[in-house]
Amino acid sequence: MIKAIVFDLGGVLFDLDTDACIRAFREGLGFEKIVEILDKCHQKGIIGQLECGDLSADEFRAEVLRDSRPDAVPADVDRAFCALLADFPQDKADLIRDLSKRYALYILTNNNPITMVRSHEMMEERGLDWQRVFRAEFVSCEMKMLKPSREIYAEMVRRVGLPAEEILFIDDSQNNVDAASALGIRAVCYPEGTPLRPLVEAALC
Repeated sequence: MIKAIVFDLGGVLFDLDTDACIRAFREGLGFEKIVEILDKCHQKGIIGQLECGDLSADEFRAEVLRDSRPDAVPADVDRAFCALLADFPQDKADLIRDLSKRYALYILTNNNPITMVRSHEMMEERGLDWQRVFRAEFVSCEMKMLKPSREIYAEMVRRVGLPAEEILFIDDSQNNVDAASALGIRAVCYPEGTPLRPLVEAALC
């Protein structure tokens, strides 16, 4: 029986717009290297270093500004990066609120300090008390581990404190789903842009 549900953020709960993010970096800062390092699921270069905790947010901003227009400032970096987060649909906020009454909910995400701040703001804008509905957030930059490594799933299971088979994990990357399944977690791949509620309800049956 499933007792806990773990959600990925980008591509599952949050709609992403990589094109908007690339435009924001290129047009807003003149940072052309963004096309080489921004990826939908697994980031590269300094974004990858930020997400695995090898770079701090300030160090990341400094690296971007080094290759940007002279008039660009750290706040411009944050705005451009957060353009990646297109929407947190109300129906998904409602689903999380409903599920939290019956299950322990968690987040497991390859993410960084900059977009996590905006993620929390977007949840609050939908009236979701994220600190109450989610028991914990497992964020790659804090854990210094990245999906789909075996270690991050094993640590998530350890912290949740339940047998792997009692945990449902939902991610939009098949590689991440396969890695979680290898540890005995019930994992489901979410096709981005489709209704989330039916997929979750079917997985819980």
